[in-house]
Amino acid sequence: MTLKKKLAVSTLAVSMAAASVAGLPLSSILGQSGIVGTASAASANYETLKARANLLYGKLSDASKQTLREFRAELQSVSRTELETALAPILDHVTLSSTEKTTLFDFYLEVVGSYYNPDVTAITDILESPNYPAYQALVKNIGEQAGITDLTVGKVYNFISVVEQKEIAAFKGANLADLYAAAKNPSSALAVQAKNIALNTNVVAGTDYTLKAALLELGVDANLVSTLKTNLEAIPSVTKAKDAAVILAAAYYDVYLKSGAVVDPGTGSGGGGGGGSSTVTTPVTNPTATPGIYDVSKLVTIVGDKATLKLVDADVLKAFDALVASSTVKTGLTLTLNLGTVNAATVEVPLSKAIIEAAKAKGIANIAITFNGLTVTIPVGQFSEAITLTASTIADSTVTSISSLKLASSVYEFDLTVGGVATTTFQQPIIIKLPLKNATGLDKELLSVTKVVYSALQFQGGTVDGDYIIEPRDTFSSYAVVENKVSFKDIASVQAWAGRQIAVVAAKGAIEGVGNGNFAPKSNVTRAEFAKMLIRALNLENNSAKQSFSDVSTTSWYAPYVAVAAEKGIITGRSAAQFDPNATITRAEMATMISRAIKSVNPAANTSASALSKFSDAAKISASLRDGVAFAASNNLVIGNAGKFNPNNTATRAEAAVIIYRTINFK
Repeated sequence: MTLKKKLAVSTLAVSMAAASVAGLPLSSILGQSGIVGTASAASANYETLKARANLLYGKLSDASKQTLREFRAELQSVSRTELETALAPILDHVTLSSTEKTTLFDFYLEVVGSYYNPDVTAITDILESPNYPAYQALVKNIGEQAGITDLTVGKVYNFISVVEQKEIAAFKGANLADLYAAAKNPSSALAVQAKNIALNTNVVAGTDYTLKAALLELGVDANLVSTLKTNLEAIPSVTKAKDAAVILAAAYYDVYLKSGAVVDPGTGSGGGGGGGSSTVTTPVTNPTATPGIYDVSKLVTIVGDKATLKLVDADVLKAFDALVASSTVKTGLTLTLNLGTVNAATVEVPLSKAIIEAAKAKGIANIAITFNGLTVTIPVGQFSEAITLTASTIADSTVTSISSLKLASSVYEFDLTVGGVATTTFQQPIIIKLPLKNATGLDKELLSVTKVVYSALQFQGGTVDGDYIIEPRDTFSSYAVVENKVSFKDIASVQAWAGRQIAVVAAKGAIEGVGNGNFAPKSNVTRAEFAKMLIRALNLENNSAKQSFSDVSTTSWYAPYVAVAAEKGIITGRSAAQFDPNATITRAEMATMISRAIKSVNPAANTSASALSKFSDAAKISASLRDGVAFAASNNLVIGNAGKFNPNNTATRAEAAVIIYRTINFK
């Protein structure tokens, strides 16, 4: 091998691959997010690198991730002088200009530092680095000096991948204690074996270079690499190298090496310029087997009491395509990720930015996550970053300690991060479908999803569907289902025709009493009160809705309900600027508001042309309200009395409860 070729190999391969900063060779550490494919690929598959990094990072606790971030910050703070001193064992054997050394140092720190970024920008940071053109130019220049015309940054990564695959194959079955020893002690048997594998690997960028022979001629051997590691760890500002190494060793073990690990890379071999194949075998899943439902149960890993779904972006995209191909409708589709039965209290489901963007591009409106009977349906169009759903089953005492109401489900706590930032409110509601339990003997019409807020319960309603209850939520918190029996002492006069309806609507939290156990069934209903009843009953709450009425203060209790009602066209103001929240509402206005609300969620609902003929006083209905009353009458939402509708009579609270009850049960 010529000196120039030795220069290319030693500068790029050794500096990037054999140099160790965390016990295991850097080749292993970078390769843990490894490249799937052949070592002779023209450039690195960075998206696959990122997908593989997801596997490792998913094993880490928040505290471990923070340690990696801190170590990364330490590396990035190392000065040029400190780095040049630490890398002297390598630099003494090559010839680089001062500018080239600076570029090489930047490259080294960015490659290493980007890996210690558990926010999974990881290797793809290299592509977005403002220094990337300089890195490519350095690699190309060194390659050309060695007689290689097409050496690239991507090919350096491919070499690292081959080394990693060889090491995984060699260490398969190693115990965790051995990995910890290698992480902490560069002289341990496993660490030495890892370095020797790196030095013996003879595939560099798909070309047959006998790396060990070249390096030995230059005086670079395993002992020198160990010295390099020692020098790096001796830098005063680098204090967390061993901590980071131990964290990654554990993740490395879980993902690749232990019995039953989800990833089992094959070995790679090089020669003859053709490279060697290096494959990754993942659990058997077929994203296209049942369009619309992707069985991902084999992609769930459990550590302690936490389960994490490890998706491969490319497979999810295949599931999208299968769903679109099988559907006659090409928009508004839902892909369900079925995790099956998960024996862990906490389940974490990360969805990458690539998945979110692909879903939007392909007309997939929702991604549903289902396990243990629980389903969470996420409208993905509102997001532009990676999201992570976390659902935890928490102690029943969260509810039973603050209420005597009968619990009809487990208690769940939901969290969502967007771009790594905790998010509690959403522009489009996320739908939770909670499985019922211990519901025998309970009155299902009185079941309500309840939200735990400051050691109190807020009743949110929900629609019972067999052994489940469905509720859209625009905020996340802790939720459970209870039987909410509500009674009032002043409804005897309306009990026959409104008693049951009042009880059910009150149980759902859509209507409330007036205090002291009273309901005031014959009192009038204001426009603001009915807006709240309607929005709560139909689960249309949305904290992001805006309104511009000058007589509706943003701090008023009814402001969020008026905002949603106005935004959806369910209720209009008396003028463009005035809502008149305290004005009473007539029966015709109430019927029209109900009709608009139902049409907003069920636009296919029909109106009978002859619906108004049943009312002898139909002529008294205002022209602007006739269509709404006709729709309500067509669907038996309003019935009338003795052949009359009495459209201009002021609506009572009992009448409002009855029409809200009918709305809840509208099919």
